[in-house]
Amino acid sequence: MKITDLILRSGRTLRSAKVRTFLTAMAIGVGGFTLTLTLAAGNGVRDYTSKLISSNFDPAELIVGRDKEIINSGSPGSTPQEFDETVGVIKGGGGQNSIQVKRVTRSDIEDLKSTPNIEQVREVYQIDVRFITRDGQKKYTGSGLVYNAAQKPEIKDGDLPKTGDISTGSIILPENYIELLGFKDSSDAIGKSISLTVQQPFSLSSIQSLLQNKNPDAINAATAEALKPKEQTIKLTVSAVSKKSATSLSFGVPPILLSNTDARSLYEFTSKGTSDFDKFIYVYARVEGGKDDTKLQSARTNLESKGYFVQSSKDIQKTITQFVNILQIMVGVLGIITLIASVFGVINTQYISVLERTREIGLMKALGMSRKNINLLFILEAMWIGFIGGLLGILGGTLLGTALNPWITKKLDLGTGNTLLQFSIPQMLVLLVALMLVAALAGLLPARKASKLDPVEALRTE
Repeated sequence: MKITDLILRSGRTLRSAKVRTFLTAMAIGVGGFTLTLTLAAGNGVRDYTSKLISSNFDPAELIVGRDKEIINSGSPGSTPQEFDETVGVIKGGGGQNSIQVKRVTRSDIEDLKSTPNIEQVREVYQIDVRFITRDGQKKYTGSGLVYNAAQKPEIKDGDLPKTGDISTGSIILPENYIELLGFKDSSDAIGKSISLTVQQPFSLSSIQSLLQNKNPDAINAATAEALKPKEQTIKLTVSAVSKKSATSLSFGVPPILLSNTDARSLYEFTSKGTSDFDKFIYVYARVEGGKDDTKLQSARTNLESKGYFVQSSKDIQKTITQFVNILQIMVGVLGIITLIASVFGVINTQYISVLERTREIGLMKALGMSRKNINLLFILEAMWIGFIGGLLGILGGTLLGTALNPWITKKLDLGTGNTLLQFSIPQMLVLLVALMLVAALAGLLPARKASKLDPVEALRTE
């Protein structure tokens, strides 16, 4: 018999037992449903991760540090480090735990700047703002961060420079401050001035300075007011108003973005004279022509040979994707378990079919149908079951996921243009074929039994 005849005949046989076929197919359908949503979620998270990395990192930059923790994608190290003036402590877990990290120093930065193919070294300034205000308004807390064109902040009003840094004396103000600082709206804030105040951390230097003064009257005149940490207030002009981006790495209240010059000035005021001055956990080194993977890798190899620990934006994306893959596998296992259970359902259904059709099988053999064709007939019936179940599961997962996507996007605050569940037609076709093959494997044993039946004995069966 032709293969097309066998396919049509197997389909007609299943139609004669619609309910049993449907129930068996639904077991495969549940597995297909679970795997469809799992694959779609994996696609969505990977796409979101890609947007997250591209919105916050320059692909031509390398993250460079002096400690192996910079490239550590697992749990932080727990071995205390030998004392070094460059080692800093990052506290966590309620202050009960800490990570000791060797930091990048000014001499390291100068070394990086002199390294071939490194066209720029960008220091990471994080400014603790005491308060931000403007004339006639209340004071509000905040934080400052140096503007990075690679982060591509989403702008509600105003303009960003096409290349390079924002101008000195200007800031990008988060929209969270607009109403609080008494602006009518974001456009009203453009071109207006705000005051930003920072404070030096308390140190013993002021007391030591007084004690070194040989004039007793000066010491006696010292008051608590005189020992207060110094403050510095600068006036800045709002050049743009940023809005919260779904692909921003900032949490809580977004930082005020400052020019590199202003950020450096405030950083020096708040940290100069302390043990943390000009020491950074990491810096960004921009590679000339670094968007070319070959040049980026060459620069990376060069820096690593000099004892630096280096990461690229692709490394960060790979680390995040690894967690996604693990979660996807865990959820996918549930779908596979369902498929394993459905295999036994297909075997059971096919065995019952063989028993019910013993005389029919004997008649087909008596009329000259080969063992090979009988074997193939039952395998094709199993594949039909896999096709029906897979199609129902994939369509069900796609329809439900598409319907839930707007709700999920809103709940997870993924932002415009981002969806958690992204369905791929090629993936669904591959999944459908895989489900059909699983069903075909399940049908091998019943098909073998049918093909081995003796035609004389089969015809005698009541």
